Amino acid sequence: MKVMAAVKRVVDYNVKVRVKADQTGVDIANVKMSMNPFDEIAVEAATRLKEAGHASEVIAITCGPVQSIETLRTALAIGADRGLHIQTDAELQPLAVAKLLRAAVKREQPQLVILGKQAIDDDAGQTGQLLAALLDWPQATFASAIQIQGDVATVTREVDGGLEVIELDLPAIVTTDLRLNKPRHVTLPSIMKAKKKPIDTVTPDDLGVDPATRLKMLRFVEPAARKAGVRVADVAALVDKLKNEAKVI
Repeated sequence: MKVMAAVKRVVDYNVKVRVKADQTGVDIANVKMSMNPFDEIAVEAATRLKEAGHASEVIAITCGPVQSIETLRTALAIGADRGLHIQTDAELQPLAVAKLLRAAVKREQPQLVILGKQAIDDDAGQTGQLLAALLDWPQATFASAIQIQGDVATVTREVDGGLEVIELDLPAIVTTDLRLNKPRHVTLPSIMKAKKKPIDTVTPDDLGVDPATRLKMLRFVEPAARKAGVRVADVAALVDKLKNEAKVI
């Protein structure tokens, strides 16, 4: 079984993002970038499937500018066998990414595609579902456990009411939640080995996909500053403020 894991280059989760002065977007100049945390979980899940003997090959794939190759190298260091870079400087929205991934899937013919449930930059949470719809494949979102037996994947999903267990006929799409696994620490030997693993580069034109945007972002605004808290003398004063000022009781 061939597994494809999709990864995205995003602003590192430890960085406090700032909006540009002209409100046209987020300022990423000289900002640390890294792999989307949910995608790290996806690559780890794919790698574990290979280590367990369920997968013969793990392909890491990303869409974006030339700097995205660094993200692919991280995926290769975690355990992916080779990378596929769809190089473009265009702004990529979830539908465009899903179309690019669909074209890559048709080219590589994986039996399982694993993605993070969302990216921490736009929080869209749409790409996996859109890809499943475009391919007409079954999907399991928010996965906290994956088991493979033959041509069937059993996935435990995190839902509002608790956990849901479903079975999918392969090929299928799975999106990962936080509790699926804890990605391994990437060691220096793994990083060195990753430098020798192959990465193929293609463009949207090579895949016959137009990544044009469908939505226009009008402006970006930072959240309003939070007001400072106040101290109260006793419970009676707290209740008075909650009732008369905050009006929450």
